[in-house]
Amino acid sequence: MSSLLTPVIGARGVDVIFRRSLYLTATSFPWLVVIWDQGSNAALLASLKLCLVGHSADEAIEAGYTLLVTFTELLSTLIGESLSRSILSPVWALQASVSEQETQS
Repeated sequence: MSSLLTPVIGARGVDVIFRRSLYLTATSFPWLVVIWDQGSNAALLASLKLCLVGHSADEAIEAGYTLLVTFTELLSTLIGESLSRSILSPVWALQASVSEQETQS
């Protein structure tokens, strides 16, 4: 996602929206609170991955989906829904593909 958005809103913009999305998502998934303020993006993503792995598949999927929706909504307020949808369409296509594979398992 970062590589898709950085040309439009910059690396700092992606970082700010991601961290805000994680903070907001943590209101529904309190176990995410411990990671949202990690230093670097690499550390933040590593902590998020460990946090998701530490929960049931259903909880991790729901939290990840909520995080993606929240990120998309915040991005849409910044650059508009149409542009957000256009830029993030590969991400949502991947999400749909993963969901379809999980239901077939």
